[in-house]
Amino acid sequence: MESIKKLIRDIPDFPKPGIIFKDITPILGDPAAMARITGAFEKEFESARPTRVVGIESRGFIFGALLAQALNLPFTPVRKPGKLPYDKISVSYTLEYGEGTLEMHTDGVTRADRVIVLDDLLATGGTAAAACELVEKVGAKIAGIGFVIELGFLEGRGRLKGREIVSLVKF
Repeated sequence: MESIKKLIRDIPDFPKPGIIFKDITPILGDPAAMARITGAFEKEFESARPTRVVGIESRGFIFGALLAQALNLPFTPVRKPGKLPYDKISVSYTLEYGEGTLEMHTDGVTRADRVIVLDDLLATGGTAAAACELVEKVGAKIAGIGFVIELGFLEGRGRLKGREIVSLVKF
């Protein structure tokens, strides 16, 4: 994953002063890197026996949809408010630079599902914890949570205790 790490660029003071944004767009422009990431997630979550992949808006959609396709599983988006047209549930949460809300269609997962939640970045863990809460509100189980990048110094794993977490690149 060192080759993946080299593709991630730092953008200082985005979206607020003092934050160093980890930009993955160079990864998106490299088909071989995308294949390595998808293959790594596929291998890591194979034994979890997932039945569905949930991707968190917006970059989690990219990696989540690729993983769902590779595993031949359905994909469910978790979105910011006002983006989903059907019956939905929502959860509000805090993140490293503010507050947020996530929504999911009520039929996005079923009680029988074993879900992999995927996003590009684990920072404080608030967004991933909220996505897991949405999945569990419907009665599904979390089979694992995956991130391309983990900012370990922000200790986001603490909010996701007791769950299988896969991070491919750590800072």
